[in-house]
Amino acid sequence: MAKGIEIRAAHFPGRAPIDTYGNGGFRFADMSHRGSILCLPSGIHGWDMDMSKPLSLENFRRVLEEAGDIEVLLVGTGTELRRLPDELKQALKARGISSDPMSTGAAVRTFNIMLSEQRAVAAALIAV
Repeated sequence: MAKGIEIRAAHFPGRAPIDTYGNGGFRFADMSHRGSILCLPSGIHGWDMDMSKPLSLENFRRVLEEAGDIEVLLVGTGTELRRLPDELKQALKARGISSDPMSTGAAVRTFNIMLSEQRAVAAALIAV
């Protein structure tokens, strides 16, 4: 008997540049994803985040778990710049991660450049 559509947690198991962004999602590695994403050493993951949610420790848990392979975290905060809370900045810094919030567009462009340079970069990108 045929099964219905199975919804799985979004995950691309590799590192890939972001080809395009906008309309509420991203395109990368000949695929598209609707919603926000985390680009980490373990791959690109769907991220339950939008501009109305806080930039909290809990929302960056997966980033903190992979901290050993990350030197720079680019945070695409949507269409407007948002400061990272001190608690989050300190938690990242304590794990050796330099963090830089910026608009999502700027974060995508910077991520692609740093990825092409084979830097230990990660990105938390809120969909616009």
